[in-house]
Amino acid sequence: MRKFDVGFAVAGSIMSILFFMIVNYVTSTEYLWFIYPSLALLLWPIGLYCAKQEKHKLFSILCSGLIILFLISENIIHSPVHPWSMYAIFPILWWPILIILGKRAKTMSVAWVGSISIILYYLILNILISPGYPWAIYPAFVVLWWPLSLYHALKKTFFAYSVHASLLIIFFFITVNAVSSPNTIWAVYPIFCVLWWPLSMYYFVYKKRRVN
Repeated sequence: MRKFDVGFAVAGSIMSILFFMIVNYVTSTEYLWFIYPSLALLLWPIGLYCAKQEKHKLFSILCSGLIILFLISENIIHSPVHPWSMYAIFPILWWPILIILGKRAKTMSVAWVGSISIILYYLILNILISPGYPWAIYPAFVVLWWPLSLYHALKKTFFAYSVHASLLIIFFFITVNAVSSPNTIWAVYPIFCVLWWPLSMYYFVYKKRRVN
């Protein structure tokens, strides 16, 4: 099967972007919609070149930078009052960071540095941009799964993983319940369901291994 040449991809993406720009200008000048297909078209030659040259680090750097520029431009054009693009910039930067680190990205130190830095980043955004509600607890809950899962995967302690993960989920629901609706104690319902995870792991995996 014939492979596409990088030059063809560059020419095709440029021609397509120019076509969308002209159509956008002729039909609807009040809204710059051509930037959306242009983003995908720019990724075509970049991805093809990096794949043929096996430059995965360069691909992650160029693509993450292009996506960040796209989000910032969208933010400035449509809603310059609220800097919502800041919410996505820092997590996107971790894509090239992890690719550059290579095998070191699978270490516990990187997992802890990454998760703590992301939590602090969103905590600062929460305080400075939207202090009305402590929404930073949601990305913090998601990011903490990174070092937790990696630690137990390396140690192969799956029953302990179910216990620690259940405690994390329980703490999360209790915190959300206390913050969002303290007058209604609804956290007991998901907590009851979560408790079945370590309980089933104990009786069907851990205890069975001890008997054998």
